Amino acid sequence: MDNPSNPDPQNDPLLAVPAPGARWERDVLEKLVLSTLAEQRSARRWRNGLRLAWLLVFVVLLWLGFHKADPSMDINGPHTAVVEIKGEIAAGADASADAILSALHSAFEAEEAKAVVLQINSPGGSPVQAGMIYDEIVRLKKKHDKPIYAVCEEECASAAYYIASATNQIYADKASIVGSIGVLMDGFGFTGLMDKLGVQRRLLTAGANKGMLDPFSPESEAQKAYAQAMLDQIHQQFILAVKNGRGERLKETPDMFSGLFWNGAQAVNLGLVDGLGSVDYVAREIVKADTLVDYTQRENVAERLAKRFGAAMGHAAVGALTATPALH
Repeated sequence: MDNPSNPDPQNDPLLAVPAPGARWERDVLEKLVLSTLAEQRSARRWRNGLRLAWLLVFVVLLWLGFHKADPSMDINGPHTAVVEIKGEIAAGADASADAILSALHSAFEAEEAKAVVLQINSPGGSPVQAGMIYDEIVRLKKKHDKPIYAVCEEECASAAYYIASATNQIYADKASIVGSIGVLMDGFGFTGLMDKLGVQRRLLTAGANKGMLDPFSPESEAQKAYAQAMLDQIHQQFILAVKNGRGERLKETPDMFSGLFWNGAQAVNLGLVDGLGSVDYVAREIVKADTLVDYTQRENVAERLAKRFGAAMGHAAVGALTATPALH
């Protein structure tokens, strides 16, 4: 009779002694499982460490981006402050009023800066942004009693010249493009092509002029005249700013305010420019402080990353409102 308190190892699988081959297979399986777990833990640690490293890099870039040093802190002696106006003058661009005015404030407030030089290479842009910069230059000149000069490089046209005319003196290279004192509003008209293709424009508006200058609708003479009158007013504002800035130095011709542009040598003869010279020339010969310090506000990698992150978040928030009517 079997004794239940003393089970037979041969009949109990839990107590049975595995054969040598089975024990070897079990050991190999255990080692394989342990090795796999170890590899997974190691890979997880690497992933977490890499994520942490990227996070630290991002935080450092943000910190550097938002704790930029004031250029004036690096200079102990007299110098010429340089502010660059490059590319299109527009809101949100490198040459926006916000960016330029921030640099100008730092340059004018720096005690060791003997003068400010605008280094301009721009085809123009927004008359609104240019007007804001022009008015602030006039104010800063009076407040700080510090001269400001403009140096035209490849281009100093339209809104860029608008800004330059607010300075005490303007210099250019003999081959620089200067002038283009005019205003434009451009667009396209597709009505003829749509008629050929049999495409109908279905535009509903609340307000007789809400679809004004729509490129897919027939041009209205009344709306065209209204837009032209508005451009003429802005043009007169531009002309008045140039006349106030240049004063008696201008040698007006019938074409001066027609939108034409001239090279630097011609611009000197017309009184649009005071002389030929570079930034170095102005600093050395005019300001008498040949050390140049760049006060231009430049967007760095951290700021671009922050803007893209903010834009992505804003786009997600705006997406929830796209079904509502808009007042544009």
